[in-house]
Amino acid sequence: MDVWLFYAMLAIYVMSLFLLYSADGQDFGQLENKTLHTIMGFVLLWGIAKTPPQILSNFAPPLYLLAVLLLLGVHFFGITVNGSTRWLNLGVARIQPSEIMKIALPMMVAWYFQKHELGLRWYHYFCALLLIMVPGALILKQPDLGTATLIMASGLFVVFFAGLPWKAIFAAIIGFAALLPLVWLYGMHDYQRTRVLTLFDPTKDRLGAGYHILQSMTAIGSGGVWGKGWLGGSQTHLDYIPESTTDFIFAVYGEEFGLIGNLLLLAVYTFILSRGLYITLRAPTLYSRTLAGAITMTLFCYVFVNMGMVSGILPVVGVPLPLVSYGGTATLSIMVMIAMLMGIGNMRKR
Repeated sequence: MDVWLFYAMLAIYVMSLFLLYSADGQDFGQLENKTLHTIMGFVLLWGIAKTPPQILSNFAPPLYLLAVLLLLGVHFFGITVNGSTRWLNLGVARIQPSEIMKIALPMMVAWYFQKHELGLRWYHYFCALLLIMVPGALILKQPDLGTATLIMASGLFVVFFAGLPWKAIFAAIIGFAALLPLVWLYGMHDYQRTRVLTLFDPTKDRLGAGYHILQSMTAIGSGGVWGKGWLGGSQTHLDYIPESTTDFIFAVYGEEFGLIGNLLLLAVYTFILSRGLYITLRAPTLYSRTLAGAITMTLFCYVFVNMGMVSGILPVVGVPLPLVSYGGTATLSIMVMIAMLMGIGNMRKR
């Protein structure tokens, strides 16, 4: 395994244990589950990191098809929590299929481009966009705009690293900007528009739509430079921070460990992302290069979006902080992505 990535993951995991214990009211329940999920993740990581990426690429089409079928299963048989239907009960466990698609989509698009590597034409990029839009539409139906956007972005990163012409990129940006009014009027739910408007002035609805942002910003600001200390967060332990173990766990971290702690966590994430870009640069094949680049940029997006929404610079969306937030499927999916990065790094060594 890539020891640098391994130690960086291990550092975040150890920190997350202390953080979860504090955020969960000094209870060991979620702590034990997090440890179990992480042990399972390290077993998967060890096996996947030792498997050549070209062998894993053969599993891309069936994994993508399975993820699409699971998303369809969510549509018909899913479990609804807080107004969103995102989970599927398999009897022995409850899973979130969108987390599986987080892995399957970039693998599938990278496999598709590798298959047509010697003769890429404009219609290949169009077919890749169709592969991206199918799961995106299914996740939007749940509804989960944040996850759908980030998962579709993971596929678009593959398209970018595959060599999409800059003219096409600029044309797509201009076209998307032109469609924004229609998306705002007809493509978004009322609560999604409310979240965007709340971002500009959360004080308009302090106890409603603006509550999450105001409480998380208060917690981060009250941490100051050095923080209030582990188990010393008043906002956390008085239950003012919503979803304190999942989406808003960064607010707990900022309150207890302050600016210095935030900078240390950012440094570890920056190291992981830099290592991922280094592996991307040295990847020997189109499949490995596009997949490594997409994985790295996807990790960046998840970190940026989570910290951005908790800090009040982005709308609130249901995006966990990688390797820190509680959640079995999310933890396993992130570790599998990093394992594939390790495997791609090993290709160069071999």
